[in-house]
Amino acid sequence: MSRPDTVAVYFVASPLQYLAARRIAGEFERGARQVLVWYKRGLECVVEPGEWDASSYMAWPRLEPLPGAFGRHRRLRENIRMVASLAGPCERLILHSAVYDTEAINYFLRGLPIACGAGEMRARILPDGLLSIRRYPLSPLRRLLQCSRKLRRLFAPELDYECFGGDRIGSDASFCDRIYVLPGLPNEYPPARVRVLPPLVDRVVDAQPESAERRALVIGQPLAAFRLMSPADVSEVTSRMRQWLAREGFSLIDYKPHPKDVAHDLAHPDYRLIEPAGALESHMASTRYDAVIGVRSSSLLLARQIYPARVRVVAFGWQRVRFKSPQEQEDMRRAFTACGVEFA
Repeated sequence: MSRPDTVAVYFVASPLQYLAARRIAGEFERGARQVLVWYKRGLECVVEPGEWDASSYMAWPRLEPLPGAFGRHRRLRENIRMVASLAGPCERLILHSAVYDTEAINYFLRGLPIACGAGEMRARILPDGLLSIRRYPLSPLRRLLQCSRKLRRLFAPELDYECFGGDRIGSDASFCDRIYVLPGLPNEYPPARVRVLPPLVDRVVDAQPESAERRALVIGQPLAAFRLMSPADVSEVTSRMRQWLAREGFSLIDYKPHPKDVAHDLAHPDYRLIEPAGALESHMASTRYDAVIGVRSSSLLLARQIYPARVRVVAFGWQRVRFKSPQEQEDMRRAFTACGVEFA
């Protein structure tokens, strides 16, 4: 393999991040060697290996340490070696991740350029749905924890943590030169660094013939398990959603659970459970629906971008949701409103 000038590496942990990485590779990083690394189990069903020059799963050190003593430490070193073998020698590295303060990603900022012989490295931020509409300032305790992580370099020089301040995802850091955001969503990032992505999927639903039966999609979330709602409130909101669908005349209703929605909180006995092979967003782009409903899933925002205005996209039950703070609720409501999502 010849030595490429530039290698773009994408660390992804969700279907949305994967779709964003794929769009960035095609629109912003043309000509670079494209390397995909995913670190959440189950994401391989979304990955299309033929679209990448190299791709692999990466074990998260805290969750999957290597066997034996200092397994987490050895996993960090092994991960750098593994990604370096995928990237290969290069002149310039461009790293993409949704966050940079976690040690499983941060050590790549210094360790990977050395392993690849790269003379230049830049880091860029992937969008992460609703998490990307707000800033998350690093607390003094987290800054102190960053400094403690530099101690690893005493035992492994390649594990040299890159300390930074400001926003915990790295949007203020000197190593970050670009922040990708989803179209239509507000954000609080430095404007000079922001790049708005085109739609993450190409819409093909308009080519499908219309049906006499109205079809809806219900997007599930792990609401009770994550303490976002009480079980009683989940039941009440589920009932309201079903009543709304009945009043609107929907006869075919699909239910797509979240991967962590093991209880199928918003499901109803007459819904059809679906498990698309790829990302939900890709499924929506290729499937005609007349309404898409849910509670506070970021997929509702993407549905509004994918479907024409005639398709209702509705968020239910926000008066029952336990937000972390009134400010979080206001920020999320602003984002949903900006994208054109209705509230019921």
